[in-house]
Amino acid sequence: MTQRKRRPEGWIAPGPSPRGDLGKPHLAPNEDEDLSFLSGDFRIFQKKRGHRWSLDDHLTALYAIRAGRSSNQVVRTADIGCGIGSVLMIVAWAFPNATCTGIEAQDVSIAMARRSVEYNGIDDRVRLVHGDLRDEIHRLDAGTFDLVTGTPPYIPIGSGLVSDRTQREPCYFETRGGLEDYCSAASHLLRDGGRFVVCAGVHPADRGDRAASAAKMFVERRIDVVPRDGKPVLFRVFVMKKLIDGPPPPEEFECFVVRDERGELTDDMKEAKRELGMPEMERA
Repeated sequence: MTQRKRRPEGWIAPGPSPRGDLGKPHLAPNEDEDLSFLSGDFRIFQKKRGHRWSLDDHLTALYAIRAGRSSNQVVRTADIGCGIGSVLMIVAWAFPNATCTGIEAQDVSIAMARRSVEYNGIDDRVRLVHGDLRDEIHRLDAGTFDLVTGTPPYIPIGSGLVSDRTQREPCYFETRGGLEDYCSAASHLLRDGGRFVVCAGVHPADRGDRAASAAKMFVERRIDVVPRDGKPVLFRVFVMKKLIDGPPPPEEFECFVVRDERGELTDDMKEAKRELGMPEMERA
C-alpha cells in the first residue's frame, strides 16, 4: 500500500528544534512504539496499540495557547493528567520561555512522556510528576500557575466496554475522578485571573458550568466540537477562569467544525493546524 508523505515537500517546521536522541538507546522507539510528529519538529513517543494523542488533545492545546496569548502572561503552566505529554509539550512548544509541569498517574504513560521531553530538549523547563493529580497538586505551589490544561476521561465507570489495550481504560473512563476533580485541582493551582482549558463530554449539558462553579471558577468560553458538518457535537472544550470578585461575565459560545460536508478540512481547522505548527496534509 502506498503511504502519503508525512510532511509536504518544502514545508519548514516553525518553533524550537528538538535535541534528538543523541545516540541514546532509550530515546529510540521500541518495536511497539512510534516516534510521531507533534508541533513543529517536536516528537512524541506513542504505543502503536495504546493511547495516542487525538483531536481532543489538539483542540484543548489550541484554545489553551489562544487563552495564554490573550493574557500576555504565561510564565508557569501545568497539564493535569498529562498522559503521554501531548498537550503539555504543545504548550511548551508554543511558550518557549515558560516552565511547565505535567502530572500523570500511569507508569507507562509518564515514562513515555519523560522520554519525549528529553528527546525534545525541554527537560530543563518541563517537570513531570508521577502520581494521582488529586494528591500531587498539594505538593505544588498553590495559586502560582498562569495556565492549566486537562483532558480528563469523561465516560463514567460502568457506562461502556473497557478496552484491553495498554493505557486505554484510565484515558477514557473516570477511574481517578472526572471533570469535577480536574476543575478542583486547576482552581488550586491557578493564580487569580489564570485560565483552565479542559475538554469534556457533551452530557450532561450543564456539567462544565457546575464543575467550574463548584471550583470557584466560571466558564469564559465554551467550544462545541463537531467532527463533520451536519454531525452532532462530539465533545466540548471549556475555557474557565478563576473567579475573583463580582458576578462573572456572560459565557461566550463557539462551534468548531473540523471537516465540511465533503470531508475536507474547514478553514478553522486549517488555521488551527497552522497555529499548532502542523502542516496541512491532503487526504490519502
